[in-house]
Amino acid sequence: MRFFELVGIRDVVLFVFPTLIFIIFFILAMSRAHFHKKDSEERERNVVHQYPEGIEARNSPFPLALILLIIGFLLWAFLYAFGIGHLGVKI
Repeated sequence: MRFFELVGIRDVVLFVFPTLIFIIFFILAMSRAHFHKKDSEERERNVVHQYPEGIEARNSPFPLALILLIIGFLLWAFLYAFGIGHLGVKI
């Protein structure tokens, strides 16, 4: 007899698949930092603002890793909420 109602294959799937997806996205993020456009290199070189102590701000392209993590989080949250609602599990 289990102590908790939801301990089983469903929980394993909900833990393993997001982890595997994150690992794949992390590897992709390490292989390519951002989408390369015509002005990407120029945007990385140009200094937009210089702060005290020599810190420089640049208008660099948005990192691909953050795009993938945000999309993955939103997709997982939607599917998790839909799955819990569809299965009728009481939280």
